[in-house]
Amino acid sequence: QVQLVESGGGFIQPGGSLGLSCAVSGSIRSINVMAWYRQAPGKDREWVAQITSGGNRNYADSVKGRFTISRDNAKNTVYLQMNSLKPGDTAVYYCNAWVDAYVSRGQRLYWGQGTQVTVSS
Repeated sequence: QVQLVESGGGFIQPGGSLGLSCAVSGSIRSINVMAWYRQAPGKDREWVAQITSGGNRNYADSVKGRFTISRDNAKNTVYLQMNSLKPGDTAVYYCNAWVDAYVSRGQRLYWGQGTQVTVSS
């Protein structure tokens, strides 16, 4: 069984920084793309950033230049460093990963449980 566990959310003032992490555990053969999404109250879940196993990164325009996604393949962990945070960044942040697990055929998409980020003065 594969699990994704996020950590690092919290309350932060506008202009501040916060780092999120998401660790993948289980019987894993390989992990391909890892990504972060977020969902604000009353809104649809939106894509924030993604990173391939080779380190190629892409960002939503709303976070480009402020957020940085990275990963540690040895630890099966993806990170999201968020700088210059705005109230509009308030949301539940979710990570996901395309995982090739020993118990399944081919890759499957797994999601974490989410972590709350609140940006407010």
